Amino acid sequence: MASRCGNWARRKTQTEDSAQIEIEVEVYRQVLRRKRYRSTCSCHGCARTITAPSPPKLIPKSRLGTSLWVHLLLSKFAFHQPIDRSIKQLKQLGLDLSSGSVTGGLRRIEPMLRPIYDALAERNRQSAFHQADETRWLVFVETAGKTGFRWWLWVFADGQTVVYRLDPSRSRHVPQSHLGKDTRGVLLVDRYAAYKAMDAVKSGLLLLAFCWAHVRRDFLEVGKGYPELADWAVQWLKRIRELYRLNRRRLKHAVGSAEFNEADQALRSAVEQMQRDFTAELADENLRQPCRKVLKSLRNHWAGLTLFVDRPEIPMDNNQAERLMRGPALGRKNYYGSGSKWSGRLAETMFSTMATMACWNLNSRTWLTWYLEACAAAGGRAPDDIKQFLPWNLSAERRAALANQPAASRPTLNDTS
Repeated sequence: MASRCGNWARRKTQTEDSAQIEIEVEVYRQVLRRKRYRSTCSCHGCARTITAPSPPKLIPKSRLGTSLWVHLLLSKFAFHQPIDRSIKQLKQLGLDLSSGSVTGGLRRIEPMLRPIYDALAERNRQSAFHQADETRWLVFVETAGKTGFRWWLWVFADGQTVVYRLDPSRSRHVPQSHLGKDTRGVLLVDRYAAYKAMDAVKSGLLLLAFCWAHVRRDFLEVGKGYPELADWAVQWLKRIRELYRLNRRRLKHAVGSAEFNEADQALRSAVEQMQRDFTAELADENLRQPCRKVLKSLRNHWAGLTLFVDRPEIPMDNNQAERLMRGPALGRKNYYGSGSKWSGRLAETMFSTMATMACWNLNSRTWLTWYLEACAAAGGRAPDDIKQFLPWNLSAERRAALANQPAASRPTLNDTS
């Protein structure tokens, strides 16, 4: 290499290195060659040609490999991309698939994943604490006794498992059938009446904790809808904000410590003062109706709203369950729901599986590849024993291998001398 003056420069032993991140997506055809042998004996019943058995396939006789099915499942249920769009994307990479082949394959895969869903549901209902929420979900099938295609997607989260349940009903029977009539513990929800009508709630076995974020929205709506009441609403919003601040301060310390006890007392004093404030305002005959309606709701739900005071492990709001609904809501917008009951089962199974893996900090792609390869080895069906695939049964080594972590970099040398 010549320098600026024209004289040759002498090469040094060191290099000037720089790094940049690239991505390479490739669809390839894998040809598996198996040796064939010709029998040399004349024994009756011996095959003339001997060859090794074909490698296991997730769907027997299909030309689509496990990695492609993992890609399609995650594209739809993790990244909420319609199947048609995934097919178009793969076509740009050189793979031409028909929607019928993909749909037929997903229908055959759904029963393989179902035992995982059943195991998650069983584990979930054994917990003593849940957050729950529900949102609409379209299922385009005719259902006896039901008009239209609106179903409901429910979610039940306990910190270690997340279970979505798709049902044509939005009644109390859905959470009741999932958790059981005699369930005990705490259920953190919004103020939807179906939860209050559950048998376990009426009998006192199940306590309802209510969401302060929904209460906060009540005051926001008053302030936005009635400008003359904005100052009144802001004062109540400040009171709620103070409860959040004091509870966060309390949770920074170990239960029973001096710092915890001090913050706990401050929180209790603020809660008691809030109760005195809304009681006094409700006694005022001149209180405006929008204000009275909000404060009556606050009073009626007070026991559930303040359950977190005596039980610090209970969050003040139901935001986690609502966040778990964001992905499905995006999928509902992009591909409108499910076109059949089996695809609805696949949706609730995939949503539950991926959300549970996230609770354990496991990579959904890595786990799904591992599990579906085991299904392929079992002849295109679920393994006889699925316990080894459940997050709480994983060994430390397996959990580390499945953990969410950056992919190993592939070093390359690009000599530009």
